[in-house]
Amino acid sequence: MALIIKKSKLPGAGKGLFTTKAIRKDAKVIEYRGEIIGYKEYRRRARKEQDHYLFYLRKELCIDSLYTPQYKARYANDAAGITRVKGLRNNSDFVIFDDKCFIVSSRNIKAGEEIFVNYTKPYWDCMRKRMKRK
Repeated sequence: MALIIKKSKLPGAGKGLFTTKAIRKDAKVIEYRGEIIGYKEYRRRARKEQDHYLFYLRKELCIDSLYTPQYKARYANDAAGITRVKGLRNNSDFVIFDDKCFIVSSRNIKAGEEIFVNYTKPYWDCMRKRMKRK
């Protein structure tokens, strides 16, 4: 897969993950990689609100890509998040295979499209709650 990082089409989202080649539905786009941490450390980082790039696989196995910007999967945004743009919709999901997480296409994706992945409702509920507190 030829994936590149450039400015996201979502306002305020920063960088986004784009494909330079067409991707077929149900294809593994990229592995979500980062620092492997346990649940105790996951909770500690979440309490400090350092959990924007944390992915919980299972008890005692979490992936944190906050400090690993070299791994491109962290740049995939959610088109159904707080900032939405008409015509942009998610085209991928996070899927767990054994002890690894992959972004997997949920439809055919054309060359040049941004990869948008579903972060899930609980993630956005948490982010909205934080925004209200600030």
